[in-house]
Amino acid sequence: MNDLKYRLLFVATHPVQYVAPQLRLMARHPRLELLVAYVSLRGAKPHVDRDFGVQVEWDVPLLEGYPWLELGRANHGKSARWQALRRKLQIWHLVKNGGFDALYVSGYQFLDAWVALVAAKCKRIAIIFATDAHALESRKARSPLAKRIKRTILRRVFALAGAVVVSSSGGIEYVNSLGVDESRIFLGGSVVDNGWWTERAVQVDRAAVRRRWNIPIEASVVLFCAKLQSWKRPADLLEAFSRANVPGSYLVFAGDGPLRATLEKRAEDIGIAERVRVIGFVNQTGLPDIYVASDLLVLPSEYEPFGLVVNEAMLCGCPAVVSDRVGAKYDLVREGETGRVFPCGDIDALTSILRSMLGDRFQLAQLGEAAKERMKTWTPEANTEMFVRAIKYAAKRESELSRRTE
Repeated sequence: MNDLKYRLLFVATHPVQYVAPQLRLMARHPRLELLVAYVSLRGAKPHVDRDFGVQVEWDVPLLEGYPWLELGRANHGKSARWQALRRKLQIWHLVKNGGFDALYVSGYQFLDAWVALVAAKCKRIAIIFATDAHALESRKARSPLAKRIKRTILRRVFALAGAVVVSSSGGIEYVNSLGVDESRIFLGGSVVDNGWWTERAVQVDRAAVRRRWNIPIEASVVLFCAKLQSWKRPADLLEAFSRANVPGSYLVFAGDGPLRATLEKRAEDIGIAERVRVIGFVNQTGLPDIYVASDLLVLPSEYEPFGLVVNEAMLCGCPAVVSDRVGAKYDLVREGETGRVFPCGDIDALTSILRSMLGDRFQLAQLGEAAKERMKTWTPEANTEMFVRAIKYAAKRESELSRRTE
C-alpha cells in the first residue's frame, strides 16, 4: 500500500448531479488516486424519469474533472444478457488487478456492487459503505417483520465494511445500532456544491422570477421542490397552506409526478387555485431562481433519508420547514434558527407554523441569513477530508486483519 496516496475505486450505478462535484474534489486531493466505475451513464445521457414523468438530462456537467469509465460499454449486436455478463467480468478483473487500496460502493442493492465486493474480499481490499439512512423504516420496510428482516440483512452487510460513511448525525446512532462500532463510522454529511449555489444565487433577479410566476414582489412565497409523489406528502402542504390562510401568501410547487393533476384539482376545489402555482420539472440551472424567489421551503416527506433540497434552499437564503422524517433535521434545520421541524402528517402543526412564519417577513429574513451561515461549515471540502480519514482507517484495519490471519 502506498503511504502517500490511496488508490480508491468508486463503483456507482450512474452519474448523479449531487455527487459529481464531490468526485472532482476527491480527484484533486493529494492523498487520493480516484477511479469511478459506472454501471450506466443514465443522467449524463437523456432518459425518461418514471417519477417525474418527463425525459431528463441534467444541464450541469456530470462526467468532467475526474477519471471514470463505463462498465461493459455497449457492443452493437450483442444481447443485453451478454452485456451484463461482460460488465460483471470487467468489474471482477478491475477490482482484482487494479491495485486499489479501497473500494467504495454507492449502495448494495445492485448485483454489480456485490461482484465488486466479493472480488475485494478475495483480494483483501478495504471496503467502504455509505448510507444516508437514519432509521430502519423506509418506503418498503414499514411492518415490524420487514424491519426485523432488514435489520438482520444490514447487520451482515455492514459487517463487511472497514468503514461506514453516514450522511447525518442521526445516521451515526442508526448504524451503531446495526452492530458497527462508532470508531468505524464517519460523518460525511450529504452535501451539494456550495460554491456553485452561492454564486448562482447572487445573480438571480428575484423580482423578475416573481413576475414570471405572476406573484407580487411583496408576497410571502412557500415552496415545495420535489417529485410530486405520495411519500413526499405535497397534499399535506396544500391543505396546511389553505388552512393557514395568510393574506398575500402564495404556494409554488416545483416538480412533476403522478400527483400533479390531483393537487391542481384540489386547489380548485378548496378555492385557492389563484394563489397556487404548479411550475413542473425544473432542471439544475433553473433551481437557484426558484429558491431565491421563495421565502420558505417546506419538505413534509414521510420518507426522506436526508433531503438535499434543504441544502440548496439554505445556500440561497431560503429557510426550511421539514417533517421529523427528514434526515436534514439533525444537522441543518435548527429549530427557530434556520427553520422548523414538525411531526410528519400533522397538518395542524404545519398549519400553525405557516401561519406564524408567512405573516412575519422580518422573521423569514433572519432565518434566511442564519441558514446561509449554517451552510458555511457543511461543505464538500470537509467531506473530502472525511473520506480520506475513512479510507486511511479502513485500509489500516484491513491490513491488520490480513496480518492476523496469515
